[in-house]
Amino acid sequence: MTYTEAVAQLSALAPELHTLPTGERRKFTLAEIGLLCAALGDPQRRFPSVLIAGTNGKGSTAATLAAIAQAAGLRVGLYTSPHLERVNERVRISADGCLSEIDDDAFARHFFAVHDAAQRLVLDGALRGMPSYFELLTALAFRAFAEAGVELAVLEVGMGGRLDATNIVQPLVSVITDIALDHQEWLGETIDAIAREKAGILRDGGVMVTLPQHPEANQALGEVAVSRNVRGVNAAEYMPARGTAGSYRLDVMGAQIAVDSPLHGAHQQRNIALAIAAAVELAEHHHFPITPTVIEVGIRSTIWPGRLETFAACSEGRSGEQEIILDVAHNPAGAWALRAAVNALEEKAPRAPRVLVFGCLRDKPVAELAQILFPLFDSVVLTTVSSPRAASMNNLRAAAQATGVRVEQAESVAEALERARAAAAPGGRIVVSGSVYLVGETRHLLRAEMP
Repeated sequence: MTYTEAVAQLSALAPELHTLPTGERRKFTLAEIGLLCAALGDPQRRFPSVLIAGTNGKGSTAATLAAIAQAAGLRVGLYTSPHLERVNERVRISADGCLSEIDDDAFARHFFAVHDAAQRLVLDGALRGMPSYFELLTALAFRAFAEAGVELAVLEVGMGGRLDATNIVQPLVSVITDIALDHQEWLGETIDAIAREKAGILRDGGVMVTLPQHPEANQALGEVAVSRNVRGVNAAEYMPARGTAGSYRLDVMGAQIAVDSPLHGAHQQRNIALAIAAAVELAEHHHFPITPTVIEVGIRSTIWPGRLETFAACSEGRSGEQEIILDVAHNPAGAWALRAAVNALEEKAPRAPRVLVFGCLRDKPVAELAQILFPLFDSVVLTTVSSPRAASMNNLRAAAQATGVRVEQAESVAEALERARAAAAPGGRIVVSGSVYLVGETRHLLRAEMP
């Protein structure tokens, strides 16, 4: 069976956030992913892992920690979601000195092994139906990591924590990044409820690495940690002085290191601090060969695209370079972080005109995202993203009109990018945001133009 067939069958599976035509919501449980992994020989038990949950920043934290482990010479597995351009991006394994996405042949081989095991469980009546897209990919990643003999797997929780498919591992360290309102339909309507779902990745007598954040989240995480005898690690000692921009120096494990991350934005300082704290835990309590120098090198070599990622390009038929920034901000907390980053860019290197390309999913607070972001720009180009969950153009337009910003609309992402380039003119700044799907498709278009 080929890679193309694997991707086609995967795409036909129900998504994790699946609601039946009857209106009944999919019921999450760890029992089904547990049965599937047991049928595969429990590959998740064959490697040590770090599990990372949170609303925002968990992917950046995971990528930074994985880069640190890679710099230590460890064979590392990195599992993240969603992907930007290709599904293979979700499963990365150390190869030739870098973290590389799983190749097409290996992806197909692992996919059909997992898919066939799931089908047998369905036929035997052990599973009531095929696993979801995310569950099957999680089992695929576990199998690939076990086969590759990874010495550390860094796993990003998909959604929530307590009932997320990744949560069947027994992590050495649990990391919880910043918590905000998102996926309320599934996780709860309050910060307290969402934090308790995220805290589901904690283990009795385990370790929680986190940072002080929203008071409700702090209280909820603290209560769960105390009830489970969890040792808390505050990553605040690895934060720079307030107002620090660019690179900075920190005391880590008795030595000074330079923190010079390619991930831009002041919010990344928190994610880097969490990754450092987790790395120190692995070194000091689990004997991983991680040193201050390794941490410095790992941070500097982190690769995590689509987060304030900048492209420079000339619009067709025009002279003058435009700056195009891609950022996957898809909830209010992410939008505020993007707003702060854009404001900082404008102070440092102003560009005009400023144009936003925006599209998002219908389960996002479209009006709130528009109020946060749209006033920063001279004009906004709206487009619908390639997803059955995409917000309609009518909803996007209504949200935009309430902000008073000049708006255009485009039928496709390619057309939206073309319109933005025309509006930005030579020397302008274009920001593309609102959805991972939108950023991924735009990134694919921009990369196709590169030599």
